[in-house]
Amino acid sequence: MLADRIEGKWIDLFCDLFARCGIAAGQPAAILSETASRPLNVHLAELALLRLGARPFHLVLPSPANPHPVPVRSTGASEAIGGLAPVVEACIAAGFVADLTVEGLMHAKETPAILAGGARIQVISNEHPEALERFRPDDALAARTRAAAKRLRAARTMRVTSPAGTDLTIDMAGAATVGVWGWTDRPGTLAHWPGGLVVSFPKAGTVNGRLVLAPGDVNLTFKRYLDTAVALTIADDYVTALDGTGLDAVLMRRYLEAWGDRDAYAVSHVGFGLNERARYEALAIYDRRDTNGTELRALAGNFLFSTGANEFAGRHTAGHFDLPVMNTTIALDGETVVRDGIVQDVFG
Repeated sequence: MLADRIEGKWIDLFCDLFARCGIAAGQPAAILSETASRPLNVHLAELALLRLGARPFHLVLPSPANPHPVPVRSTGASEAIGGLAPVVEACIAAGFVADLTVEGLMHAKETPAILAGGARIQVISNEHPEALERFRPDDALAARTRAAAKRLRAARTMRVTSPAGTDLTIDMAGAATVGVWGWTDRPGTLAHWPGGLVVSFPKAGTVNGRLVLAPGDVNLTFKRYLDTAVALTIADDYVTALDGTGLDAVLMRRYLEAWGDRDAYAVSHVGFGLNERARYEALAIYDRRDTNGTELRALAGNFLFSTGANEFAGRHTAGHFDLPVMNTTIALDGETVVRDGIVQDVFG
């Protein structure tokens, strides 16, 4: 387990991030956290904002009880605010929110109101800063991510195949696409750090085919590399069969069944990573408490397939899997952008 000591290099790192967010002297900044947040990152955010001359203040919420029948991990949908209007109003008034909640505000119910109020939200993933220090803001990565997001928004079809047996087709018409390069400097926007990935939320009834998870692929909800194959049959967005005889299939079936919610079986988002700094083996190196796995989401060339909530398809559920899949080929309207897990030279 890594030591939780404040290091000067990590204050510098957080300063670099917040400077990219346009933090200026005298500017208010809300540091949103909860009682279960990683204290080290909360302290680093405060010290960095102060060093930049900002005027930070803390919004610390009691971590809520888990109302669900199973542990909740990696949803990106923090329930810490719990609809508390004064917290939403304070975030809007601040104009800038450093989000240190455990799950993050990416899909939180309060986020649309905060963004509509003109605030920008910088989500800092619940990683130990020893991991974050390898992901300093990168202009070249931002440019590639923007180019990839533009290409995805223009696409009509995404097809994903692999030697393991994946053959998945996504109708991209009307899909909501975001590119995340790690920081946000525009009012009404949200970014998470680390960054370097693009994801699309398809419309309802647009995902069909077969996704085969091979040994070595990743289940980030369980923070685990797969040892055995799992095959998902998907019809009109929903997993209709989950085949496999190993422990990985058993764990996934039991977790999905526990929700008692059909939408837990639905597609949340699809996309791919672009960050060449991200390391595939990182999940094997860090203790589970020291990582949230965002590095694997951004890993260059992985196909990021997720089940669960998709507000753009009218589905809301806390059940969620993030599944980085290796060695796939991804084509947009017939143009290969990822071949056998390698990003092609099409995004600059």
